[in-house]
Amino acid sequence: MGAGRQMERPVVIAVNSEKNQVNSLANSEFTQLSTRETNPHLDPRWELFVRQHPDASIYHHPAWLAALEREYEHRGVYLICEDSGGELLGLFPLMYTRGLPFSKSRPLMEARLASLPRTPLAGPLTTDPQATVLLLKEALRRASGKQPVRLQIKAQKRDLLDLVNGIVEKRWRFTYMLRLPENPSEPFRIANSKNRAKINWSINKAATNGLRIRPAETENDLSLWYCSYLETMRRNVVPARSHRFFLALWQLMRPKGLVKLYLAEQHNTSGSRIIGGHFYFYLGRTMTYAFSASRTNDLSLRPNDIILWQAINDAHRNGFGIVDLGEVPEGDDNLAQFKSKWGAEPVRLYRYYYPDFPDADHSSDGTESLLARVAMGMWRHLPLGVTSWLVDRIHARL
Repeated sequence: MGAGRQMERPVVIAVNSEKNQVNSLANSEFTQLSTRETNPHLDPRWELFVRQHPDASIYHHPAWLAALEREYEHRGVYLICEDSGGELLGLFPLMYTRGLPFSKSRPLMEARLASLPRTPLAGPLTTDPQATVLLLKEALRRASGKQPVRLQIKAQKRDLLDLVNGIVEKRWRFTYMLRLPENPSEPFRIANSKNRAKINWSINKAATNGLRIRPAETENDLSLWYCSYLETMRRNVVPARSHRFFLALWQLMRPKGLVKLYLAEQHNTSGSRIIGGHFYFYLGRTMTYAFSASRTNDLSLRPNDIILWQAINDAHRNGFGIVDLGEVPEGDDNLAQFKSKWGAEPVRLYRYYYPDFPDADHSSDGTESLLARVAMGMWRHLPLGVTSWLVDRIHARL
């Protein structure tokens, strides 16, 4: 699982391109496909494939994978499927997790081969259905090795069911997708009049209280934002990501134009101060709302609405057509209302596993279940530095 792990020999299978079925007999009617590992940071085909594929997400990009490697401090398992001429037909990023001790009754806290951990979605990305099958079989083979682990796939579409025996589908949360006007010169407008009035009120209040929105420019900006992020995660009893992870996003993705941190900064006679901000990812025509933060004592200034309003309008002017506002845990009506008021529609996500486990154990990921129990007593009262230290060590296993 570490950086020194040897590449395994390619698995070669003959595919009947006319019947669209996997077959072990090679003849003139068959095209040979093979699966093997590659290094997405050195293989230029990976990034090109992601940038050209209509279903690719930012989480397939090599820069996101590199940020995860820094967070987990080991390399992933990056599978590709190619034909005999070396043309790339699919890719599948995965990463091993160690799991937490004494977690046998919590399937999502056990050791896994995941695509990908601490990532909303990923899964195989292909241009050929047979490439999808071969990549799934290879991932299943690796998960079922000498020390078997659970295979977890966070799919973007509901298209993996019944492709490989034993891999089961489970419903996950809704993500909220906002479609922007096709014409960038046409202004973005909230269709629902009540929601439009609420958002306008929040934006005006924020501006009246001296809030200004600007992109982060330095690593010091990032560090100041991270303090508000830790406070937000503690308040919401959600596991925080490490500063190391966000620094990796800044250093690896920002130079490529893949990420932007919008800051809410309050200006008054005493100077200025950062009270919150949002991370957004950019790939193709999709902007993805990723990480947000706001100081508890400054929530009345309405920073979240004015930041999101600015980010959506900037994305629209720059030709983006979709804003992915992210998933909402079941039962979090307030968060669902916040995302739907912009005109976003819920889209069901699905996850795939081998082996199967009871649906009752699939309500949330392991860290949220763990912190929900801890929160009943002490979590919200811990110093921010302590929460960051604890969760970083939990994440190293999940």
